[in-house]
Parts: sequence; structure tokens; C-alpha cells
Amino acid sequence: MHDLAVVGGGPGGYVAAIRAAQLGMSTILVEKEPTLGGVCLNWGCIPSKSLLRNAEVLRLVNDLQRFGISTGEVRADYAAAQQRSRQVVDRTTKGVAFLMRKNGIEVRRARARLRSEQVLACDDGGDDVRAQQIILATGARARSIPGVSVDGRRVITSREMLELREIPPRAVIIGGGAIGCEFAYVLASYGSKVTVVEMLPRLLPQEDEEVSKELERAFDRQGIERRTGAGVQGVESGERGATVHLGGGEALECDLVLVAVGVVPNVEDLGLEEVGVATARAGIVVDEAMRTSVPGVYAIGDCVGPPLLAHVASAEGVVAAEAAAGRETARLDYVQMPRCTYCVPQVASTGYTEKQARDSGVDVKVGKFPFTASAKAHAAGDPSGFVKVVVNGASGEILGTHMIGAEVTELLPEMVMAPALGVRADEFERFVHAHPTLSEAVKHATMAAVGLAIDI
Repeated sequence: MHDLAVVGGGPGGYVAAIRAAQLGMSTILVEKEPTLGGVCLNWGCIPSKSLLRNAEVLRLVNDLQRFGISTGEVRADYAAAQQRSRQVVDRTTKGVAFLMRKNGIEVRRARARLRSEQVLACDDGGDDVRAQQIILATGARARSIPGVSVDGRRVITSREMLELREIPPRAVIIGGGAIGCEFAYVLASYGSKVTVVEMLPRLLPQEDEEVSKELERAFDRQGIERRTGAGVQGVESGERGATVHLGGGEALECDLVLVAVGVVPNVEDLGLEEVGVATARAGIVVDEAMRTSVPGVYAIGDCVGPPLLAHVASAEGVVAAEAAAGRETARLDYVQMPRCTYCVPQVASTGYTEKQARDSGVDVKVGKFPFTASAKAHAAGDPSGFVKVVVNGASGEILGTHMIGAEVTELLPEMVMAPALGVRADEFERFVHAHPTLSEAVKHATMAAVGLAIDI
């Protein structure tokens, strides 16, 4: 019998397995797919970021005259971009497999189902897996919407999008969240006429309102159209294309429809009900240590509900593994979890939006620093966007940070750590940031929130 069995080899599962092995537990990981890494590494985060990088390079090459560089005709091969993304995936998943071997973790290729709180039945014809404790990390799958039938050809999800080798002349993306906005940028960069349909009033509706407005202006400049506050009534598809019917009678003709309206947890056929593991609409119910209602059974990642992010799953995997090993675990702060969208301009945030902070009744102070005031941003050729910091005016506590601009996803760690360490906004004055860097904008925005800004 193993000390621990982990079901699912995604960013939550494989991290949990490694941490458990580091803590001296004999660990087995059961994964039904032929490669490790889950949706993130195989059909999500990693390949999409590869395609986004290709799109960025293409737009930069088409804008080289602004940098005093002349070239001949630029030709873009999207099939080659897709192939490069798969090469990145292959290298990354092989790295995870190496980590399993390095840490002495047994990997079994099978679909697993709870037979009891210490037994997993596997569909590979082998013996049951027996373990003192079990971590469920089964992830999630693309959500569907009424009236829209995914056929994998004209109407697709992000999975099929990452297998696409030709750019459609016209595309409609249903969903204006992170996935929808990222693929809108990719498709538009390669010449597709893109329309994003979002049921809520603005793109990236979970982000700060000013950030959403800035992104919409950027998309306008890129020629990406949008229909916000618009519900999809249905989609008709045929040999020659598809038609997306919106409320109010508008019909959008296109060659491809991408459904990007979120995911649902994979909790079916896991034996949860038989064993007594409680579930809710969002997924498996867990406590702060990721324990389910059944002693010895833990659950992490997308199968327990939002925030549905790979790094959240990894953090939960560490918590669950440490709890299973009998260690004291740190409580995760879900409010200050970093959130990133990798279209151009990039969007990055953590903590409360300005509206959320004001609605809570806090004395709110806001500091902003536009990248138009950043020498490094101008030198790099992209001074669009800003950093916005939300502060408790009474205590100086940093409540939230919201950024939009070039490479802002790389600026987040400082603003995740500051609230965790209890750093007040006024204390940023003594933190020296290298010049010239984009990271200076974080300090300047924070200082602006407490009336101590110098460079703006």
C-alpha cells in the first residue's frame, strides 16, 4: 500500500505528488492521458502562450519600419506556429515525466475511480491502487451553452483551436474572458476578422473596469470587434460557414465559432457519491487544507471550483500534500491570487478591484501610473496601458493591483508578496527599483495612492 495516491497529472496533481515525495511519502500518480501535465501543459496555458508569442512577433515584424528597419514581404505560416506550440508542449511534458522519475513517483496510465477512501479502481485491467490517503486532481473541461452544439469543425472549443492549422477568414468568439481575448488576439494578428461576443457589459468582466475599457480601446485599434451585453440564442453551422444568432435579431456570419465560456469540473464517474464525498455546483467541497468530507481524501484544482487557474491548483497541491503528511499548512489567500491574461496588451491583477473595495465600505485611495510616463516603455516602443493600485486610505494596506500593458504579467509577484508580508503603500518609498525598467511603474502607482508620487 502506498502512502498517497494522486488522481490526475495536471499542475495540481503532479505538484502534489512531488511535494509528497519530498516529504518522504511513497506516492503513485494515476493519469488517464498518455502525457502528464493536464490540460494546462497539453491543451491550455502552454501551447496558447506559444501561439500568442508567435502573434506578438508577427505584429512586431509588420511594424518594423517604426524602428527604422526595412524588410521584404512578410509571410506568416500559421501551421508552423501551431507546430512550434506542440514542440513546446512536448518538451514541457517530458520535463514533468522526468520529475516523476527523479522523485521516485510511480506513474500509472489509467482512469481511476474511488472504490473506498483508500482504494482506487483502475480501468487498465490491473490491480486496484491502495493508498493510505488520496488526492483528487481531476481538473475540468470546456463548458457548453444552450443552443450551441460543438462539432469540432465549424464550432470548436479551445482544445480544437490549439489543433487548428489554418486561420479562418472570419471568426466569432463566444466569451470575452481570458481565453476568448487571448485567441481573439492570435486570430486577428494572422488576419482573421474577429468578433468577440460577451454576455456581460464588458470584456474581461472580472477585471477592474478601467482595465476592461483600456483593453477594449486596444482591441478597437487592432480591428477586433465586440458585442458586449449580448446573449447567444443559437448557432447554425454548415459546409460553407456558421451563423451566430444574438439576442435582438442580429446574426453574425463567420467561418469558425470558438466557444470560450469557461469550464465545468470533472467530478462524474469518480465514485464520489458511493464513498460519501460531498459536492456542490462548483465542484468537490473542501476545507482550507483541501480535505473533503471523507477523512483521508483530498481534492485540489479545477475540480473544487474557482479560481480556475493552474497556479492555484499547484498551490493547493502543496497544501494537500503537506496536510496528508501531517504537516501544518499555510492558508491560501484566494483574494490575492494573481490573475493574468496574455493577449496584447497583457492584463495582470491581484486583490480587490476599485469597485469591490468601495462596495466593502473601505476608505479607498487609488494610485495610477500610465506607461506613457515610463521612459523604458517608450524605449521599448509600447507605452500603452497603466498600473493601478487600490489602497486602504486609513491603514495603508494594499488591497489590489491592476495592470494593463506590455509584459505586465511579469510585474505581479511584487504586488502579491507585499500584502502577504503586510507591506504598507507608504513603505514602497524605501524600495529601490532599477531604472529604467517597467517595474518602476509599480512603485510609482503605489506611491501615488498615498500622495507621495515623484515621477508623475
